[in-house]
Order: sequence, then structure tokens, then C-alpha cells
Amino acid sequence: MAYEVEQKYHLQDLLSFEKALKDCAAVEEAIEHHADTYYNHPCRDFAATNEAFRIRRIGEVPMITYKGPKLPGTVKARREMEWRLDPGDRDGNQTAELLEHLGFKKVATVRKTRRPFRARDTTGPFGVVIDEVQGLGFFVEVEVMVEKEDDVEQARAKIEMIAGQLGLQQPESRSYLRMVLEEKLPK
Repeated sequence: MAYEVEQKYHLQDLLSFEKALKDCAAVEEAIEHHADTYYNHPCRDFAATNEAFRIRRIGEVPMITYKGPKLPGTVKARREMEWRLDPGDRDGNQTAELLEHLGFKKVATVRKTRRPFRARDTTGPFGVVIDEVQGLGFFVEVEVMVEKEDDVEQARAKIEMIAGQLGLQQPESRSYLRMVLEEKLPK
């Protein structure tokens, strides 16, 4: 099991940010199209416990993800477990049906186009993604994965340093799911 340490930022100027990525020798990977369908547990409210459970479809590849409660701190850190559902569940629909039979409730689907980049510095690898989230706009996420909870603080410091180097100034603590749900609320 690993810990995902990440911070999301509002993207103000795409061209300037792309130049900053190039300056730090980040390598762009294939563009991904995500459809993340989130579920709530039948006996506890994941919003209240700061957990997340979803079926993620990246193109045609279905995956299931559980994210544990957030650890205290300004940069988000939590345990994450993720695995592919195919070839036994080619599109994730069997798992979705199973979850509904078990009493899980579908909350919402978040759709985004993701441009992932991989880079490394003297302390090791890190990921940066540019997300265009349907109905919300553009965001950047900086992520470091660590194996032990003891390494979380070092990863948080690394993310803040990288964000500074990339000129990211407007952190966003809410999840895409939370933002999508808030957009649906009457104003």
C-alpha cells in the first residue's frame, strides 16, 4: 500500500505553465480521458470520513480506487489502493452493478482530460498533470507517491518546492468531486 501526496492548483496561464514544465525537463506522456464514478458506502458517509471510492475509466481501461482518510496537513496525503478490473470486467459495468447490489450509492461522475508529465529532481521522481475538468476548467496537480507514512512530510515539502518552481500560486484543497457537487447546488 502506498501514500499519495498531492496538491491541486488553479491554472491561470497554460502557455507559461507549459514553458515552466519544459524548463524543468518534464516529459509529457499520452493524454488520458477519465470518467471517475464515485460511490458512497451504505453504512458510512465517505464525505464525512474524508474517504473516496470510485470506478475510474481511463479510455477503455476500468480501475477501482479506494482513498483513505486524509492525514492532517496542508498538502493532501492519504493511503491509496488501486487496481485494474479488466479483463474479467472489461468496462467496469459488472463492478458498478455489484456495488449497487451491495447498497453503495452512486454519487456523481467527474469527467476530465488529463495531460500527465513525469519529472525527477535530486530527491527522485514526481508527477505533474494538467487536468481540464468538465464544467470546472483547468487545474494542475503535483503528486509524489511514498511507501511509508514517515515519508509524507518530506513529500509535502517537495511538492511545495516544485509548485514554487513552476509558478503555481493558487492551491485548491477541494476534490474535483466536491467542486462538481458544489456546482450543482442552487445559487
